Amino acid sequence: MSSTQNTYLLVVNGKPEGPFTIDELKARRVRFADFVKTEAMDDYKEAHEVAELRELFGFQKQVLLQYYGSFDQRATAAFVDWLIVSAVCIIPSFAITLFITDKLIGLGLALSLFALIPVVNLIYHIVMESSPKQATYGKQLLKLKVCDMQGARLSPTLAAKRNLAKLLSVLTLFVGYLFTFFNKQQQCLHDMVAGTLVIKDRL
Repeated sequence: MSSTQNTYLLVVNGKPEGPFTIDELKARRVRFADFVKTEAMDDYKEAHEVAELRELFGFQKQVLLQYYGSFDQRATAAFVDWLIVSAVCIIPSFAITLFITDKLIGLGLALSLFALIPVVNLIYHIVMESSPKQATYGKQLLKLKVCDMQGARLSPTLAAKRNLAKLLSVLTLFVGYLFTFFNKQQQCLHDMVAGTLVIKDRL
């Protein structure tokens, strides 16, 4: 295989070194759990998470076993997201009541926007969690990402399944959210149903 592919920064003893070519990584005997990064990557990843390195080095993609988002981190992110979505709906509601002279009609339209908050929140989560960032703005603030069981980005379909499954967590009187305290991967009920994880950036 030619060494004219991507060059990688490699974390050695906690510090990035390089960039190294593929041949130089081979000479250094890079391991599947070593952290690497190309110029095109937003953050460091373990070598087994990079498709090119898996192919060249024969790594098996590992199931993520650590760095999970905690309950309080996830709750804080959810609170921030509700504030963002609510603001998006509430600000136009106030504008409507100010500019529509018929107060009854204005109030009806404003209340309609309030009622759309859960729908807007659902769409927002699906779009953001299946985006390249893999996270809503609240999760990004807490350095959290949503992924599948192998750490890969969610498809829009899987993101929709995860967020619709939150109804189960709610219908269990929110007990589904407490599942995070009773499993090693800190999954809520909806994560278990969808086969997803919430992980925290490692570096």
